[in-house]
Amino acid sequence: MEGQFGARVFENAAPISSGDAAAPRAAGRPIGAVLEIAGSSSQVMFDPAEVEALGASSDAAIANSGQVGSQVKMRVGSTWLIANVRSLRLDASGDRILAQVDFLGEGDEEKLTGKLYKFRRGVTRYPTPGCAVFPVSTADLKQIYAADDRAHIEIGNVYPTRDIRAALYVDAMLGKHFALLGSTGTGKSTAAALILHRICELSPQGHIVMIDPHGEYGSAFKTTGALYDVSNLQMPYWLMNFEEHCEVFLTTQNSARQVDADILAKCILLAKGKNRLAQEFGKLTVDAPIPYLLSDLTQILQLEMGKMDKATDTAPYLRLRSKIDEIKADPRYTFMFSGMLVADTMANFLARIFRLPGDGKPISIIDVSGVPSEITSVVVAVLSRMVFDFAIWSRGESKRPVLLVCEEAHRYVPNERNADGSSVGRILSRIAKEGRKYGVSLGLITQRPSDLAEGVLSQCGTILAMRLNNERDQAFVKAAMPEGARGFLDSIPALRNRECIAVGEGVATPIRLLFDALEDGKRPASDDPLFSELWRESGGEEQMLERTIKRWRSQGR
Repeated sequence: MEGQFGARVFENAAPISSGDAAAPRAAGRPIGAVLEIAGSSSQVMFDPAEVEALGASSDAAIANSGQVGSQVKMRVGSTWLIANVRSLRLDASGDRILAQVDFLGEGDEEKLTGKLYKFRRGVTRYPTPGCAVFPVSTADLKQIYAADDRAHIEIGNVYPTRDIRAALYVDAMLGKHFALLGSTGTGKSTAAALILHRICELSPQGHIVMIDPHGEYGSAFKTTGALYDVSNLQMPYWLMNFEEHCEVFLTTQNSARQVDADILAKCILLAKGKNRLAQEFGKLTVDAPIPYLLSDLTQILQLEMGKMDKATDTAPYLRLRSKIDEIKADPRYTFMFSGMLVADTMANFLARIFRLPGDGKPISIIDVSGVPSEITSVVVAVLSRMVFDFAIWSRGESKRPVLLVCEEAHRYVPNERNADGSSVGRILSRIAKEGRKYGVSLGLITQRPSDLAEGVLSQCGTILAMRLNNERDQAFVKAAMPEGARGFLDSIPALRNRECIAVGEGVATPIRLLFDALEDGKRPASDDPLFSELWRESGGEEQMLERTIKRWRSQGR
């Protein structure tokens, strides 16, 4: 029955001339027909001979039509519907190919030429069974993927073409957050650097903060960004809120932790009260970013312990004082707990980190690779919360939206299975849910999307998925996708390096694209070592070991 149905469609089709068969087929001959319509996903039938004949076309888009991941079109009235081929299988007779397709959008038909123009996402009228299916040409793809008048950046070429540019709409992408996903070695870091470079070129007075856990991106933004690490970050400890103070200073758990927290809260308030700034604001909260001296805090702990009667346990006071003294004496913590960071430098710190003004260098790279692992999450939490709090408390002022980009995001926003109760996960989850209301955009970069907190990925309006080798990761990304884009995601395991599937608010329609190559001076330092070459080198090992051990012992870089 299916064979007869398909045959009727092909019998009624335009005849082929005796010349080049590919051109007439591309121009006016259908390659199949619609079998079944079911919302966003429908079934069509292809004639294998017609699809095979397309392979001879010099038009790359036409040559690929009818394959998984390609696009086809069908006419409904004066409108062309565009659909993506999700899967293919032979029918029972073996004479026809059955394909599952997902509708992407529609465009008007130009009256004189019959060509597609003014493409838009979404479908207003569906075809009926029996409607002819045609291949999509490169000219059609140019209309489908053409960037409109909105602010956009071009990041690569649309697959399988070499000249159709793939664009990301900056306002839509940043307004609803974005995620860049991909297994190690797929070119994820270079793709992230490319996107950020393009945004910086578009908005040289922008405000971008990037958390760099491996020290990869400093080399990529030497001339276009401000680079901070433990040597020059100078992040005052008193910028921490009380929750972050507890993560650093408390060493106990359960009921003992609550006792220690109550004592710490009281003593921090008393220490902050000694600052003359406290007089301006009257009653303070323990979260208020008011400078105080660590020496005042330990002195107050000592005084409070002296007030206790002999029957009262003094262990909490001794624990807190001991931990504070330990941190003050540890040179690894100098970037945050130095005695030099007690002045009111909050305005200067925010101006440096948030690029206010940007001076043509709109991105801050925060290299946390040298931060002691015990407090890395606290440092990221403080920086993330400062972005969010700044957006909240600057309402009423001229808006300065900030983009916060978090590399290795699964470390900081882990799912319940990997959660450690740190404040960084809570603040990043809050930014994902509420940030867009206040002008805070979140960019998440990760190789393990399945390890992200539940719901965070679904808050990202634009997802750029590179090759993912793990099945759990693939399933997790598909679950966060809109229904019509899932056919594209079936090709994620087969993507080449530097290729990605881009879906969501930041693109006109789901795209498979190949990222542009970046110049050497703009690439992150994330290249894999070439063992076969590096193992041929020898000489200078003694001096190398001496320098390495010296840095190791001084805990400096």
